Amino acid sequence: MSKIFLTGATGYIGGEALYAISKKHPDFSISALVRDTTKNQRIKAAFSNVRIVNGELDDFELLKREAANADIVVHTADASDHVIAAQAIAAGLAEGHTASKPGYWLHVGGTGILTFRDSDRNVYGEYDDKIYNDWEGVDELTHLPDHAFHRNVDKIVLEAGTKNADRVKTALICPPTIYGPGRGPINQKSRQVYALASMTLQIKKAPLLGAGKSIWNNVHIQDLGQLFVLLTEAAVAGRQDKGLWGAEGYYFVENGEHVWGDVSRSIAQIAAKEGYIPEPSVGEVDIETCEKFAGYQAMSWGMNSRGKAKRAVKLLDWKPVAPSLEEELPGIVNMEYNDLKK
Repeated sequence: MSKIFLTGATGYIGGEALYAISKKHPDFSISALVRDTTKNQRIKAAFSNVRIVNGELDDFELLKREAANADIVVHTADASDHVIAAQAIAAGLAEGHTASKPGYWLHVGGTGILTFRDSDRNVYGEYDDKIYNDWEGVDELTHLPDHAFHRNVDKIVLEAGTKNADRVKTALICPPTIYGPGRGPINQKSRQVYALASMTLQIKKAPLLGAGKSIWNNVHIQDLGQLFVLLTEAAVAGRQDKGLWGAEGYYFVENGEHVWGDVSRSIAQIAAKEGYIPEPSVGEVDIETCEKFAGYQAMSWGMNSRGKAKRAVKLLDWKPVAPSLEEELPGIVNMEYNDLKK
């Protein structure tokens, strides 16, 4: 029986990973790190066979022990930025596994790492034609500047999968804007587009950062969940295809891209049509005001993050099939309207 240690079961990404993997493989033994003990029962009610591990991401010894005892670690809880957790998982996998029985690490990063070009220029809402890819251009991705967002944790994962490549097999999963209804036990809603819709409803105008020309990729949460399943299955099968793990095991997960200004305009049109705002108004709003409504998520509305997901398609036959962001937008606006009414 394959043993999985998963972090983030109560979250949007981790909850979807838990759902997708357990539904496809109910025979897998899954242990889930849960930081808030008040959520234990909700998880057990949805997934009765899951072993709950209560603890914090800062608990180095706990995470190290669980990683050492697991065949596969699926790390989604603040995974892209929490240094101690990444170090603990790396240490546990290295100490608890051998070349004949390696441990696998599915780690969630994020395409926010690609926004450093805009941060360096201190611009918002401008178009950038730079497009990365995870196949021919993977070496560029694994050697991005050290000051790039998430890069410090990326380096921990990449080092674990190269320095200890014989016994630690890493896959760095890098999703962009995520949307759509999750199927996890608790949090089933994403942030970036949802916060944009919420702010629009509150100020009666869809915000633009700068000219609104910046571009991001996007992916439906359920298509992302399918990649977790495919990578887990590859790990269980012991597949060692070139480029699947380690130095080249860097996966974009996208199914197209959107211009943030176009998303704002579409949200305004939907909100006005539903009678939630008086008219489909769109206008420039400064970053400070946007951050008051959406926190750090607001910065992404004015930055570029563009990449092509080739690796998962070529090596795992990953095929996104869920509805597009455009198709999901009316439901997102309605959801935010109802949430604000509560």
